[in-house]
Parts: sequence; C-alpha cells; structure tokens
Amino acid sequence: MSHFTRELTIAWGDCDDAGIVFYPNYFYWFDSTYHAWLRSLGSGLRDVKARWGAVTPLVDVGATFRSAVSYEDVLCIKAHLSEWNSRRFQLDYVVTCGERLVATGFEKRAWAVPDGNGGIRGSEIPQEFRALIEGAPLRSETA
Repeated sequence: MSHFTRELTIAWGDCDDAGIVFYPNYFYWFDSTYHAWLRSLGSGLRDVKARWGAVTPLVDVGATFRSAVSYEDVLCIKAHLSEWNSRRFQLDYVVTCGERLVATGFEKRAWAVPDGNGGIRGSEIPQEFRALIEGAPLRSETA
C-alpha cells in the first residue's frame, strides 16, 4: 500500500500553558497530512470534488499519545494507507520526533456524493481514485 511522509516544526501556538502540544493538534495534523498527500499526487479535495463530485468525510478517528513534544520540536508524520473497501478507506499515522515515538493514530474516511437533498450519501470509491492513491510512489513534504 501507499505511504506519505511529512515533516513539521511545532509552532508556539500549537502548545498549551504547560508548553506541550495541545492534543487536538494531532487530529489537525493527520487531516492536513492527508490533504498534503493528495496535493503531492497532483490532486486535492477541490480536484476530487470537481472530477468525481465527491468528498471524503471522516467517519472515525483515533490516536494514542506516547510522548510529549513542545515548541520547535520537529515532527515526522508518516501516513500509510492500511485499508480499502468499496466505500471507505483508512489511513494510519505514526508521529515521531527524531527516533522517539510520539503518537499513532488513524482516520477512516468515507467516499460521499450529494444526495440530491442538500446532504451527502456514501458511494462506491472510483477505481481511478483508488489507483491514484495505491499507485503513488513514496512521497515526502516538509511543512
């Protein structure tokens, strides 16, 4: 399966009063890593919507925190496509600071299209999108 790696440096605003990263930021970083991965493949959510009329909403997310990090630490976020089914896919994340494991997490995403009533409904993931993700070579981005 496909992988994507991204580095980022923790900003002052990412930290709480104790000087460590405020935990919701990990979920933001997971989501923004998925978006960066799509951009690295020449796509993005605007492209997904324009080409297939679809969005990829989160249906489940989780994280396990192993080690605290703080201002100016450099994180490496590795995303791995771990699961496909006809309407959903899962991305697993490993966050490290140097050799130290900081956190692991996952996002389950659905493939959804307009339902005709102003909402969305689940739909089959197009083979072209799956090929885009699965056929992708290992990529990397620094943020």
